Amino acid sequence: MTKEQVKAILDRVLEWPSERQEDAAKVLMLMESQNESTYRLTDEQVEEVKRRRADSNARRLTLEEFKDRLRQRLGE
Repeated sequence: MTKEQVKAILDRVLEWPSERQEDAAKVLMLMESQNESTYRLTDEQVEEVKRRRADSNARRLTLEEFKDRLRQRLGE
């Protein structure tokens, strides 16, 4: 996407209702803050995430299952 295309979209945002403009601003500010994070994955970590996400047989826990396991480990 070119800078001109981005500017055109941002110009259109100014024509949106104020609530939608606020939503757009929040999303952009969140994206911007993510760029300021000092946390970065190494290339090896990125590959591991990709590998795990590609595993269609990966075991997944519901939030309740995770909480139960956590309680068990903490001895509650």
